[in-house]
Amino acid sequence: MSTTDAKEQWAAWREQRTRTVSAPYGPLALTGTYWLADAPDGRIPGVPGRWTEDPGTDDAVLLTALAEDGLTVNGEPFEGWIRLGPDASAGAVWVAHGERRLLVLRREGQWAVRVFDPQSAARQAFAGIDAFDYDERWVLSGTFRPYVGGRTVVPVENADGRERGLSLAGELALGSGEHTLQVGAEEDGSLWAVFADGTSGTSSYRFRFLRPPAPDPDGTVTVDFNRAHLPPCAFAEHFICPFPPPGNTLPFAVPAGERDTVAL
Repeated sequence: MSTTDAKEQWAAWREQRTRTVSAPYGPLALTGTYWLADAPDGRIPGVPGRWTEDPGTDDAVLLTALAEDGLTVNGEPFEGWIRLGPDASAGAVWVAHGERRLLVLRREGQWAVRVFDPQSAARQAFAGIDAFDYDERWVLSGTFRPYVGGRTVVPVENADGRERGLSLAGELALGSGEHTLQVGAEEDGSLWAVFADGTSGTSSYRFRFLRPPAPDPDGTVTVDFNRAHLPPCAFAEHFICPFPPPGNTLPFAVPAGERDTVAL
């Protein structure tokens, strides 16, 4: 691929990123993550209805509401009770209160309700994502080396101050192999890394995400740092983002990819 074509594809990727994060129910719209463990009576401040763990099963939240609560489920007025699974699960339903969407989250066996509001202050103030200029020198060759025995879980601090397990699938060697990143693997085979570098906290956000494509059968993969991107918690503090695991702070600056959000 020519440098011109690569820059055009990168520019299109940047435009898509902006559309995605600024969508009505994108990351900028998140105004709260409420853990049910902190609400034993099932009442969440500012959120109608009663939200409790379903006593009959451990894989659902039980929502009970009256007509006057003003909730809708899949666009229809709702009263009574309904079991809700995690919002990413198949068959997930949309619970709403006016323009706000109320989504169920499950993390490490704990349940929470997330509130997305298209009128959030962060979304109204958003003016774009600042990024370093495209630089073909930051398109590197890499080699993925899966861990013997498969995945491993390492404890990592998260943006909310809690330590949680981060699932990792192997090691990604950059270039000649002098530097490596621990990476996870998605269902489609693509890789995922959270990393910091010499720009972190100064000329870029304190850490960033990177999603290389699935490696070839011999483990080779293209690692394009021009597509390093901000984690969700850069857009809303209510996201739970993992910090870089041990070894994923590169000892040099990576002046490529997204830098930070831009506000009005």
